Amino acid sequence: MTVRAMTNDVIQENKYVELTYQVVDRKSGEVLTAVEYPLGYVHGVNEILSPSVMSELAGRSEGDTIDVPIDCNAIYGPRDETLVITDRIENVPEEYREVGTAILMENDRGETKNFLVTRVDEKTVTIDGNNPLCGREVIFKLDIRTVRDATEEEIEHGGKPEAGPDINSGRVVPI
Repeated sequence: MTVRAMTNDVIQENKYVELTYQVVDRKSGEVLTAVEYPLGYVHGVNEILSPSVMSELAGRSEGDTIDVPIDCNAIYGPRDETLVITDRIENVPEEYREVGTAILMENDRGETKNFLVTRVDEKTVTIDGNNPLCGREVIFKLDIRTVRDATEEEIEHGGKPEAGPDINSGRVVPI
């Protein structure tokens, strides 16, 4: 009789984890966003998702699929309609006339906020500074792909050490 050592790593501090997930609107069942390419992080070092989701991952294993209900009002607050701005299309630069375009705006105090183009018609462009999940109840459907001991370098970087995007190349628009 042969005894095999089974390695059933569970998610805990300093474990490297890769997962994919979907965010599903609880009422409509619509998939609001999906991450199909595995997202990697070191548990306890890099909080890549909300604390309530991260706590549900602890103790789980590779191959597990979990559903975590989230009330986005608790995370992002209620919708603020003062953050929805509609302007005449001729007042909006052409590069901001496409639904889904992100715009980083800056107020007169130098504070920045992300807005998203949510509507464009022949006469107007509407942008929204609310988080797209505001006012929704969603379910995070997480599929755990990998759980293993993290290397020292991964612990230092909070995940696989890779070059990140150049976040200093974006345009800032005054508001």
